[in-house]
Amino acid sequence: MPEIAPKAIYSREEVRRLLAVTERQLRGWERHSLIRRSETFGFSDLIALRALIKLRQNKIPPARIKTALTAVRQRLRDIDDPLKELKVFSDGKRIRVEVNGQHMEPVSGQLLFNFDRGELSRLLSFPARQKSDSRSRRESAERWFQQGLECEQRNAGEDAIKAYENAVRMDPGSAGAWLNLGTIFFNGRQFAKAESSYKRALEADPDYALAHFNIANLYDERGDHRRAMVHYQHAVRLNPGYADAHYNLALLYQSGGQVMEAVRHWKLYLKLDPGSSWGAIARRELEKLRKSTLVQGARRAKNTGTDTILD
Repeated sequence: MPEIAPKAIYSREEVRRLLAVTERQLRGWERHSLIRRSETFGFSDLIALRALIKLRQNKIPPARIKTALTAVRQRLRDIDDPLKELKVFSDGKRIRVEVNGQHMEPVSGQLLFNFDRGELSRLLSFPARQKSDSRSRRESAERWFQQGLECEQRNAGEDAIKAYENAVRMDPGSAGAWLNLGTIFFNGRQFAKAESSYKRALEADPDYALAHFNIANLYDERGDHRRAMVHYQHAVRLNPGYADAHYNLALLYQSGGQVMEAVRHWKLYLKLDPGSSWGAIARRELEKLRKSTLVQGARRAKNTGTDTILD
C-alpha cells in the first residue's frame, strides 16, 4: 500500500484528505485570517492546520483563536506565525501557548507555573538574543528540511539524509524531518534506523497520524502484526479519514480471521476512496469475505438449522 509522505507542496484536495477537513472549514479559517488563502500548501501549513483542528475539536471559536494569535504576535515580536512556530493548544476552553518550555496565557501573558522571582523575571523578559537564536535555529532547520525534500525529488538519497539530519540537529522537535529520515531508511530496509527515526517523530509529536501509519508499516513488514495493529488504530483515531490506514487494518484483520472488523474497515476505506484501483481490490476482498461467510453460514445451517449472512 503506498504511503503519503511529506513533500514540498500539497493541493487543497490532498490537504482535505490527509487531515479529514472539509472545504467549508478551510474557507472558514481563511475568512478569519487564521490561514492564508491559497490553492497549495506547504508542510509547515499542515502543522498550522493540525493545530487548528485540535482547537476546533475542543470547540474553541475562531474569533477567540484569532485574538490569542494576535496577542502572541504583539508579545513575542519575533514570532510571525504562532501556529507554525509555537505549540498552540487548549486547556479546556482556554487557549495556551508553549514558550521556552513553559505554558503561557496569550492575552494576559501570564505564565502558568510557579517560579522563584529571578526565574519568573527571566521568563517574562523573553531576552531578544534568546528569541533570535531560537528562531534562527528553527529557520535553519526548515531550510534543511526543504533541501531534504528537494534532494528526494532528485533521488539523491544520501544528500537527503544529510539534510534531514542537519534539520533535526538544529531542531530536535522537527517531526517531519524525523519521519522523512525514517522513510528513507525504511525504503533502504535499514529497519532499526527507520524505527528509531519514527519513534523520534512520535516523541516530537505523539498525535502525528502519518508517523503512526509509517511505523505501523514497518512493524507489519517485520511481521510484528500486534504492534502494527496498535499504530494503525492510533492513526485512524487521530484521523478517521485516513484511507490507507483503514486499508491496512482491513488486511490485518482479514489475515487474522477477524472477519467483522475486516469488513468494517473495508467499508470505511471504500467510503473514502471508492474510485481507485485500491478501491477495486477492497471490493474484491469484501466479496471474498461475503462468499466465505455465506458458505460457512450454509454449513452451520445444515448442522444446526440456523443461518448467518454477512451484509
